Amino acid sequence: MDDDTTTSIKDTARAHLVKLGGAGLSLEAVAQDCGRTFAEVRAAFPHRDDLLTALVVDAYDASGAAMERADESAAGAHASAGARLLAVTRALRQWSFDHPAEFTLIYGSPVPGYHAPQDTVLPASRTPGVLARIVGAALEGGELTPPRRAVPGPPLLLPAAVEAFGGLPPAPFSDVIERGIVLWSSLIGLLVFQVFSRTHDSVRDESAFFDYAIAVAAEGIGLVVPLDGDAH
Repeated sequence: MDDDTTTSIKDTARAHLVKLGGAGLSLEAVAQDCGRTFAEVRAAFPHRDDLLTALVVDAYDASGAAMERADESAAGAHASAGARLLAVTRALRQWSFDHPAEFTLIYGSPVPGYHAPQDTVLPASRTPGVLARIVGAALEGGELTPPRRAVPGPPLLLPAAVEAFGGLPPAPFSDVIERGIVLWSSLIGLLVFQVFSRTHDSVRDESAFFDYAIAVAAEGIGLVVPLDGDAH
């Protein structure tokens, strides 16, 4: 199957996501609207779930790439770790608003009957990977303030999470990975609220509120995010 056919099928499927959501996606409808035969679509994507997986992978890759580009630019300008964090989270926010159907596919309600395969794990790791690199740079650069509260008892992590971060940091930052996961989940939850208009009737400036919320969440790992108007 040539690249043009695959691209045409996926582009049509993304348009269907906007109108019908992931649950409404069908190979027959995609074939009809993209000008390909059903046999051609089935040759590229034998089952609906194969097409969904391709869209999920593309969405994770595109959103992760947007964050990586923002971090590369901020790091190239010698920005602080806090400024880098703000840049990458803003980039993910912009991507989410530009691609709400794809955001919904990866962060919204699960598609009934669809179970994401292992192929989606690596693309999905790009977003927390960017956050982890920034937190790691802040730790190495002495930009983190020691936390007031430590994780009670043993670490709350799976070995794979520790390995992905590059090892367990020493005290007093031994729980920075757990705190990073809290930051990551706060970011996605905040985006869900904003993309799905959960804050529009309570927040005057959603963009400014997003920046503020990221700065507050970053305090949980001891990182200062510089905002416009900050005295420092």
